[in-house]
Amino acid sequence: MTEELPIQNRVAASALLTLDPADFYPQGPRRAIDVADQLHMRLLLKEKDFRLWIRQHDWTQYQDCYVAIHCSEEAIVPTWAYMLVSLALAPYARHAAFATPAELEALLFQQALALHDWTQYRDRKVVVKGCGPIPVPVYAYADIARRLQAVAASV
Repeated sequence: MTEELPIQNRVAASALLTLDPADFYPQGPRRAIDVADQLHMRLLLKEKDFRLWIRQHDWTQYQDCYVAIHCSEEAIVPTWAYMLVSLALAPYARHAAFATPAELEALLFQQALALHDWTQYRDRKVVVKGCGPIPVPVYAYADIARRLQAVAASV
């Protein structure tokens, strides 16, 4: 009978540094505002009606949220409409961007990665964690690899 050896995490025991992309995930609720909901017949924007909606909408529901402002319909929406939504959100939202919800996630990762101090990985061997409970956009993995390549001994 052979003696069973305990399972050993060789990565944890090595000199490798593990980078978890989920650590860059900005915590906080996500919300979306689809301007298509304000289009007349989901085709065009009526300025008077839209400005009334801006004045009457409960913007406090976006307090401390990350908000994606987008239009899911193939409609021409004037730029000022998105500006009005952004201005109305400014006192409440943690961050608002003209983006789909998926694009917002990539943008938030992009901002977090840009602020990170990558010099701590200089001349180190780094392994990037590939899965976890937080969905990390492919963009973030590609950007992490690019940034690590400039400083790390290996990725």
